Amino acid sequence: MATVLSAQATDKKINEVTPGLFARYPDAAALAAADREDLEQVLRPTGFFRAKAKSVQGLSAALVERHDGEVPPRMDQLVTLPGVGRKTASVVLGHAFDVPALPVDTHVGRLARRLDFTTDDDPVVIERELTAMLPKADWTATSDRLIFHGRRVCHAKRPACGACGVAALCPSAGLGPTDPVLAATLVRGDVEAIP
Repeated sequence: MATVLSAQATDKKINEVTPGLFARYPDAAALAAADREDLEQVLRPTGFFRAKAKSVQGLSAALVERHDGEVPPRMDQLVTLPGVGRKTASVVLGHAFDVPALPVDTHVGRLARRLDFTTDDDPVVIERELTAMLPKADWTATSDRLIFHGRRVCHAKRPACGACGVAALCPSAGLGPTDPVLAATLVRGDVEAIP
């Protein structure tokens, strides 16, 4: 549910909202049966709360109807659920079930292109290319690390190249300021660390 709610919201905001959400609605059956207006109020701080409430209820109902209220542990089952695409399914597999998966979000795609691991924009193609390069056991952690690095240092518009620990290996080094002092001012320290 947290992964579905994360669209157009910060991780910080989702982490603030989900404890109350799950305390009030502890399982898929409770979420499916929730009063829509009450659920919307709980989700209001995440933005797009009406659409998210509808998505969460649809997903919860599908979990109850098709999987006895449990999240299935397979990609082919996850992607049939309302609101669950390949990226969300990969996050769930990698983090909830410890099944190697490589979610490709905008950060992963951008860094994969900047590091010349791919020239493609299609997340499915990028996933295929990255998984071919890496040991299966490293897929989830690699995605997490690329996301964190993309949020913290290698920003879309102005990467902090002079503060980047992999700049010496990066074919795109120099897209952003290379002066270490200036680059350090661009590093975002408020981003939650990913192990």
